[in-house]
Amino acid sequence: MSLAALPILVPLAAGALSVAFWRSVAAQRAIALAGTLILLFVSILLMQQVHSEGFVVLHMGGWQAPLGITLAVDMLGAIMVLLTGITGLAIALFSLGDTPERHEKFGYYPLMHLLLAGVAGSFVTGDIFNLYVWFEVMLIASFALLTLGGERAQMEGAIKYVTLNLFSSAIFLSAVGILYGLVGTLNMADIAQKLGQVEDTGMVNVVAVMFMVAFGIKASAFPLFFWLPASYHTPLVGVSALFAGLLTKVGVYSLFRMFTVVFDHDVAYTHTILLWVAALTMLSGVLGAAAQFEFRRILSFHIISQIGYMILGLALYTPLAIIGGVFYIMHHIIVKTTLFLVSGVTYRLTGTHELSELGGFYRERPMLSVLFLIPAFSLAGMPPLSGFFAKLIVIRAGIEAEAWTVTAVALLVGLLTLYSMVKIWAEVFWKARPEAEDGVQRPEPRTEGLVWMYVAITGLAACTIFIGLNGQPIYNLAEVAAEQLMQPQGYIDAVLEGRP
Repeated sequence: MSLAALPILVPLAAGALSVAFWRSVAAQRAIALAGTLILLFVSILLMQQVHSEGFVVLHMGGWQAPLGITLAVDMLGAIMVLLTGITGLAIALFSLGDTPERHEKFGYYPLMHLLLAGVAGSFVTGDIFNLYVWFEVMLIASFALLTLGGERAQMEGAIKYVTLNLFSSAIFLSAVGILYGLVGTLNMADIAQKLGQVEDTGMVNVVAVMFMVAFGIKASAFPLFFWLPASYHTPLVGVSALFAGLLTKVGVYSLFRMFTVVFDHDVAYTHTILLWVAALTMLSGVLGAAAQFEFRRILSFHIISQIGYMILGLALYTPLAIIGGVFYIMHHIIVKTTLFLVSGVTYRLTGTHELSELGGFYRERPMLSVLFLIPAFSLAGMPPLSGFFAKLIVIRAGIEAEAWTVTAVALLVGLLTLYSMVKIWAEVFWKARPEAEDGVQRPEPRTEGLVWMYVAITGLAACTIFIGLNGQPIYNLAEVAAEQLMQPQGYIDAVLEGRP
């Protein structure tokens, strides 16, 4: 039996149940926990099936590709779905302790499930138009989550977020239309097979760049990344963590999918553009982070810089580089989600994200300090954590490809990332907590629900350590994914088998 549809159906069913129990917050919480647990279980089964069979393909309604809608999961798709399950469960656990009841009463959990369905749908679809549909599902759910609460900063961030993402969607849909006009199909495997027969290579390059821009905006790549640091620090911390872990990675995944399976006709042109985009994305993100003194804004800019490493793996377009890019995605989703959740605990206890107003956590909350150090050192690339191996593979691939400039940039960005993490450590955890100014009343720390928040953070930190200590098995998974991407004929044959 194919499991390809279950990562979509499970969160959609959980969201529908949450709406059915709209008046019961307790029921919605239970559904959130059960739904994300089932999603994780399904994603593990899907990974096992892909590992044993190579590809899992489902033709909806019995219509064979390319006539019908196809769900197709290779190793990269299975990895991304598994990471979606892990992240979804962590956010559900964290939300049990952190989400205000007024947000829960206005659709927080149904929107969370809808977002997870959109993310999973993007990872399993084999149809380019349906990829666009799932992008729009994510955009609707994420915009609603951004504005939940109706605060001024949230509204400002949401407007910037939705404006640029709608622009990206318009480019995406236009590119889909032109591509359909060129090859007469929307199935990605069929497109890959027919694109080589198109004589107008100039138009193919134009379409490729349009997809690059559309997915680059979604991934928050240079130069159209400014919507992310303007919006990700405004909503609830659980929402920020969910966005940080998954949303930009859908854009990265789409770049990997399209610029390996579909657009591999002129690598010297398309991937050279991606190489410069990667270098500038790394630099602009890390320099933006170095200039910030607000916890979540620093982390938001670091999303951008780390996206650059992932794109670098794709841009180098060697087997080792693709392995490095996939490994980096796996590492970063876990680590970045963890860091945002840690910022949520510090905010819960102090009522602020400003570094100047924080301090003393090393003495007051030593466990939280350790839970920060694990993902922080991993993000900076310190051994033996997951980030060290991710950076090592990408940088080694850059050296082997003799891409000296971009490799030097990657090394420099790694040092500046360490600087930012040390800055957060020194300001939030190491220094003494600053005294309140005269007449300024500090908010009383709220400790209710902290156990759920700690469970979520501890679980993700354990995943980071696991990836670091089991680098070879994780590398092997990334290697299989890279091999399938670099040799897409297996994917094409699996999808188009039995075509009319």
